[in-house]
Amino acid sequence: MRTTEKREQSIDFVMIWVDGNDSKWQEEKRRISIKQGNSCDIDDRKERYRDWDNLQYWFRGVEKYAPWVRKIHFVTWGHLPKWLNTEHPKIHIVNHKDFIPEEYRPTFNSHTIEWNFHRIPDLAEQFVYFNDDMFLTNQVCQEDFFRDGNPVDMLALQPDVANTDNPVMPYIYLNNVMVLAKYFDKYRNMKEQPGAYFHLGYPPMYFFYNMLELAFPRFTGFYTVHGPSPLLKDTYRKLWSLEPELLHRVCSHPFRHKEDISQYVLREYQKLSGEFVPANVRKMCGYYDVEAYNKKLVKAICRQEKKIVCINDSNHDIDFEKAKNEINTALEQIFPERSSFEK
Repeated sequence: MRTTEKREQSIDFVMIWVDGNDSKWQEEKRRISIKQGNSCDIDDRKERYRDWDNLQYWFRGVEKYAPWVRKIHFVTWGHLPKWLNTEHPKIHIVNHKDFIPEEYRPTFNSHTIEWNFHRIPDLAEQFVYFNDDMFLTNQVCQEDFFRDGNPVDMLALQPDVANTDNPVMPYIYLNNVMVLAKYFDKYRNMKEQPGAYFHLGYPPMYFFYNMLELAFPRFTGFYTVHGPSPLLKDTYRKLWSLEPELLHRVCSHPFRHKEDISQYVLREYQKLSGEFVPANVRKMCGYYDVEAYNKKLVKAICRQEKKIVCINDSNHDIDFEKAKNEINTALEQIFPERSSFEK
């Protein structure tokens, strides 16, 4: 199957978006939350849903810097930005009910949404998954994401940390490793594809991490490349075939849960299988936590230092309106003109 599919050059983008201010969405979320009950095992923080009012700049970046994309699958609970040109030939509006099985809906768990992407109608075999906080700020080409049908990515090992400040995510990272360790032996994998672990183009820090990991016979964790994810539908089919019961449980959680596994399992599975092209993806994508002062982030946007910036709405105590104004002013500076994706 893969031999034929590798000839396909079409690449789609998938973007998920939520309007946390939608009263109908809030009511459904409140109803499910009451039914679920209070639990320290779920992650329902406001940072998961609040709107930064800058999605238009994502579309402007795509039009300017990735005109080659075949289609944008815009995944939503049902609401849409008022300014979005839904008649644009490259936009495919995807409601949760269009691809997520009924038994998993309604959901407010991004993992449930992500683990069902392969069911999106007319989705290309090769696609790049964007969160709505990942903006193109300079020219990207297809080869930045896929080469000869294989995802471009970085295989870097990094120990999972017992972060008591977050009651959910450390467990998910560990759950990811536990699943991957079922199918790959660390030393055997490193021996079979040394170039995937010790690629000379990797950042020195992660090259060094991989060297240190030679001292440990078992996987301790993987560096999470927080940026657009190049994914193959075939990888989804493999994981659903291997772990149907686990994925059913994950998708049955209406909110992020400490027993979940995330879509990073897909990304790491591709790499451990040797079906990827090693590259320093950090060189392309800059990651920034939104903080009280965002001088470095604003500078990176205005000077277009990276091809992509990820603006993470983190757990820092921030003045939301102040930070939103700083970031959106910087994005407006590099994208002052409307795109054809806007009415």
